[in-house]
Amino acid sequence: MHQKKLSFIKKKLDELYPKPAIPLNHADAFSFLVAVVLSAQCKDSVVNTVTPALMAAAPTPQKMAEMPQQKIYSLIKLCGLAKNKSRFLKELSKIIVEKHGGKVPNSFEELEALPGVGHKTASVVMSQVFGVPAFPVDTHIHRLACRWGLSDGSSVLQTEKDLKAAFPKNEWQRRHLQIIYYGREFCPARGHSLEKCEICKFLK
Repeated sequence: MHQKKLSFIKKKLDELYPKPAIPLNHADAFSFLVAVVLSAQCKDSVVNTVTPALMAAAPTPQKMAEMPQQKIYSLIKLCGLAKNKSRFLKELSKIIVEKHGGKVPNSFEELEALPGVGHKTASVVMSQVFGVPAFPVDTHIHRLACRWGLSDGSSVLQTEKDLKAAFPKNEWQRRHLQIIYYGREFCPARGHSLEKCEICKFLK
């Protein structure tokens, strides 16, 4: 990637989102893991609506594992794929209690072995909770990386590899959040306007 283009992207993202906040409300590692699992194919705003009641009812993996799946479902039914997610949350909580002493594991391998937790979810948790450099690629990031010529869009794994090469490791956590926010605000999949999207306008 041409250095001039990359410099413009970095500068613009830093101008707009100097200290990007994590968009999912959480109190600890477990509530964050729950929120990230719920956020698959679901807006963060909806997740933030359902998590307070869910975490009040089941604030620990022990409590979540003991809760009937139907009760979990009733608390998260606003989220997409709620039936599957209610099963995932009960099962992963059980594993965290039985295998990890009730604590959210802090390795990619152990996280990815949990039901409902793929590589992207594990990357988000490792990056945001445990401070381990990772570059989680969601649909926004995958789309923008391709649109901006940072990757060829052939696969999510390729995009992750290309973005890790494009940005220094100490920036990954920040860039991940900045690109998500930018995609939502200025560079959507539909109704994209070059007038509003300064990065695409510059790269054209």
